[in-house]
Amino acid sequence: MAQLGDLARARMLLQRAARAFGPKETVARARCVVAQAEIALVSRDLRWPAKALHSARATLEQHGDRVNAAHARYIEIRHLLLIGRLDEAERALAELDPARLPPASRTAHELLVAGIAIRRLRTKAARTALARAARVARHARIPALAAEVEGVRLALETPAARLIARGQQRLVLLADVEALQASKAFLVDACRHVVRERHRSVSLARRPVLFALARTLAEAWPADVSRAALIARAFGTKLVHESHRARLRVEVGRLRAVLRTLAGISATKRGFVLAPRRARHVIVLARPIEEQHGGVLAFLADGESWSSSALALVLRASQRTVQRALDALAATGKVQSFGRGRARRWMTAPVPGITTTLLLPAPLPTV
Repeated sequence: MAQLGDLARARMLLQRAARAFGPKETVARARCVVAQAEIALVSRDLRWPAKALHSARATLEQHGDRVNAAHARYIEIRHLLLIGRLDEAERALAELDPARLPPASRTAHELLVAGIAIRRLRTKAARTALARAARVARHARIPALAAEVEGVRLALETPAARLIARGQQRLVLLADVEALQASKAFLVDACRHVVRERHRSVSLARRPVLFALARTLAEAWPADVSRAALIARAFGTKLVHESHRARLRVEVGRLRAVLRTLAGISATKRGFVLAPRRARHVIVLARPIEEQHGGVLAFLADGESWSSSALALVLRASQRTVQRALDALAATGKVQSFGRGRARRWMTAPVPGITTTLLLPAPLPTV
């Protein structure tokens, strides 16, 4: 049923099977719990009780079912990866030895290695892991598994961001983003709301006004930006009053203080200009497609059905905020829902030619 896409019925059948097994059939019940956890992960039910899966994995290990125990652990790691807890996922994966596991499990292992490497912006390591995964998948002879490996490989060949510099812009691959992170350029990352230069970085994720000012100044560099343009971008108003000018002076002062080790901000006759301390180039890295509620759309673009609670978890936002975004997107026909109450799910068609890798919740490397 799960492979046919009827996840609700598959979940019901597994629950019925688990209840039917007697007290002495603990291994069979544990296998049902693992299967339910996998269905929950696929259906983006991210609030699945982790303790139940952990207990099932312990039972399988105690009874010598190392293959299903490893499978349970891989499900736990996939969950950690999806919600952006990379350090925990990496530690858990390092504890597993795939050498004695069947090809399907070894393929899953390499996919997780590649997934972590992608989110760490280590494209070379990701390609190496995917090459291993492709080799093992051929031995597994499971078409769906081979297709999953190929899908991840294609993500590395798909534009992951938009580079903006000196009034020009172009789409770039994940490898290009990795190279930018290591370059000497002054980088304003609009995917993560981070300003960085080589080994220094400043997060403005919780200071949207300051980030809007930093991005506007970076996009215009080496030219200056008028006060009216900065006010419109940062405060969302086209009507400029003296109070807006006063507030702009205050916010620019705050931005100067935050970026003091990376760049200065000088006043000009008509506005302000960015002046990097050491960098010779200023680059803005933006999402391939930018619009309101872009973060919600980015996760829905994987083609899976999501609950509002799962989206709130991975976006680290309140469920009410996410629900308002979903309602706004549904009103414009960009997303659709099915089901009711707690079973309600949201989805949209995948965006062709765009990868959402950089929109995942795990932070980019910082020093």
